[in-house]
Amino acid sequence: MTFTHLDSSGHARMVDVTEKQPTVRAATARGFVRCAADTVALLRDGTVPKGDVLAVARIAGIQAAKRTPELLPLAHVIGVHGAVVDLQIDDDGVAVEATVRTADRTGVEMEALTAVSVAALSIIDMIKGVDRSASIEHLRIVAKEGGRSGSWQRPGE
Repeated sequence: MTFTHLDSSGHARMVDVTEKQPTVRAATARGFVRCAADTVALLRDGTVPKGDVLAVARIAGIQAAKRTPELLPLAHVIGVHGAVVDLQIDDDGVAVEATVRTADRTGVEMEALTAVSVAALSIIDMIKGVDRSASIEHLRIVAKEGGRSGSWQRPGE
């Protein structure tokens, strides 16, 4: 069996994408921050003691998408040409969705997942003083476009 991220000696390596042609690519990821009902009320009222939770989480997610290669050792440095982080408060917490776009040689799935992860972590950081039970759930890629494998959507999403 041949592994794409190991060389012939079994050492980790970054896959060489030099010869690939840049194409337009996009990926969307989702996750959920489960919160107590009292915390949801604070989020809806904008009265969380640390400030504007959703604004901080949105910026944190966008920043994270751009810094993915610093966190994941085999991720390629690619141009993040668009990043949108959407947050929706519902009765059980905050739904987080990120869509990342590029015109590059490799996809942006990890950038989308990193954006959702860091946005969710930022929410936890902002509410941890009022809700120690908050948790991050269901982090996943829900759609991708472009590249050799084309478009894909998670069934049921």
